[in-house]
Amino acid sequence: MRRAPACLLALLAACASRGALTGATSSAASTSASGTGGAAASSSATGGAGGAAPWRSALYPAGWTPSFTDAAGDFLHDFSYAGYHNGAAPPGAPAAAPVLDVVAAYGADPSGTTDATLPVQKAIGDAAAKGGAVVFLPAGLYRFDGQLVVGASFVVLRGAGPDKTRLYFTKTVGMSYASHLRFAGDGAVDLEIPLGHDGIPRASSVEVADPGALAPGDDLAVGFVITPEFVAEHGMTGTWKAFNGTWQPFFRRTVVSVDKASSPPRVGLDVPLRYPAKIRDQASVRRQKGLLRECGVESLGLSNAASWDDAWTVDQVHVLELYRTQDCWVRDVVSFASPLTPAAGPGAGAHLQSSGILISESKRVTVADVKLGRAENRGGNGNGYLFEVQRSSEVLFRDAQGDGGRHNFIQNWGFGATGCVWLRVASRNGVALGSKDDTLNLTGLSEFHHSLATANLIDSSTFDDGFSIVNRSGESSGAGHTGTQNVLWNLDGKGVVRTLQWKTGYLIGTRGLYPVTDSPLPMGQGTAPIDFVEGLDQGGTLTPGSLYEDQLKRRLGH
Repeated sequence: MRRAPACLLALLAACASRGALTGATSSAASTSASGTGGAAASSSATGGAGGAAPWRSALYPAGWTPSFTDAAGDFLHDFSYAGYHNGAAPPGAPAAAPVLDVVAAYGADPSGTTDATLPVQKAIGDAAAKGGAVVFLPAGLYRFDGQLVVGASFVVLRGAGPDKTRLYFTKTVGMSYASHLRFAGDGAVDLEIPLGHDGIPRASSVEVADPGALAPGDDLAVGFVITPEFVAEHGMTGTWKAFNGTWQPFFRRTVVSVDKASSPPRVGLDVPLRYPAKIRDQASVRRQKGLLRECGVESLGLSNAASWDDAWTVDQVHVLELYRTQDCWVRDVVSFASPLTPAAGPGAGAHLQSSGILISESKRVTVADVKLGRAENRGGNGNGYLFEVQRSSEVLFRDAQGDGGRHNFIQNWGFGATGCVWLRVASRNGVALGSKDDTLNLTGLSEFHHSLATANLIDSSTFDDGFSIVNRSGESSGAGHTGTQNVLWNLDGKGVVRTLQWKTGYLIGTRGLYPVTDSPLPMGQGTAPIDFVEGLDQGGTLTPGSLYEDQLKRRLGH
């Protein structure tokens, strides 16, 4: 059966002939087009016959600095802060960290015959008591009938390799909106300080009324209330509802300096702001305590597949979650078909009940060299999300593969997904199902899903199903505009790429993808002007190939 898109909007965007779309989209499909503010076509036009010569974006000249802005006001954020320790060091436990062997010291069964939940949880508790340790699972198959929870910093779960150490989770009852393996910090707020002036995008400090007890090293959330004025400013009156009237953390930062002598006092931040934080909206900083740090999951195979029917009785079941964490990592992890995977029929060969990895209310996390796929429940209510990020800052997904989810790579639920980077990720076989008995395969795109993801980067990645940042209007409890100031850099694939961002967005360098940059449909409402677009079908010669890696080299001086 020929795959159909997940909704009418995707159908019209991905399957219609080029001439069936609006003139603006057709013009964007030319060799080079400019968007916001009518900026001139970039140096991609100098690529020569077939675009064989290297070219640079007009917004990223050889002498680029983070303050660079063109005459039309367009600019690229500095995305180099994403990942573990802002990209300054590779993730990993100290070489001298104690190692606790769950088989030799705790009696965990590596044959998969008996439940290993209690012995492994005991090892996790002992690792916490030591102030941190590596919980090592030797080669084998481990069955978990319960959930594993890590609530302390410096705890690392390590296997002998994703094809050698495999963990499978069996629980379905009561698992809706839960995770089988969960790292969970506290993040309690013990101090709130109003801003003295509006927070300025690309500024590395904020001015406050009184810094009080703030000190370098403190963890902060910088945010504001979703006021009627903020909602109206974005054309979302009557659409955005879920978070209206609540204070939302937009940026998760660490204090690097406190200058009480300046007037007003100034608080230096480890990462610049990426969007205005206005006094009008009661902008403030909130100090957080108890975030988990230096935790990791590595060299493991993970699965939580169930019977086909059982997988559809629960919603949003993640195999792994990092909640309120910082400077943590997941690497060298691969999903697999567990012993509970159906042998034939619906769900045959499945790896996951519903969803894969969730990063929530966290910062400076790296997810690298991870492959997830074959979700069973790919229905509504948030199922089938393989790599999901919520309300987090500076998260790096690098060299990751998503295959056979609903939305393989997704930002979801709430404001405050900022500064995140998807580098060399690959998405294919995204499929949305209406129910467990649905026989129509609808294409599910990777996407920004809810509440204005701000200033993120999708870099050097492949989407054979597609990627989307649009106005989702009333879908998903009033998702509305899902993104602004996000950059899609050097993308390829066989699918559709839809970038209809609020006010400003960037599509720079593509290969093979079908671009949609304007639409009379609801997904295009209120998104004018058309996003900045250049170098379509010339991504193979875009220099640099990776924006994130080049910016990181510049910042670190490599």
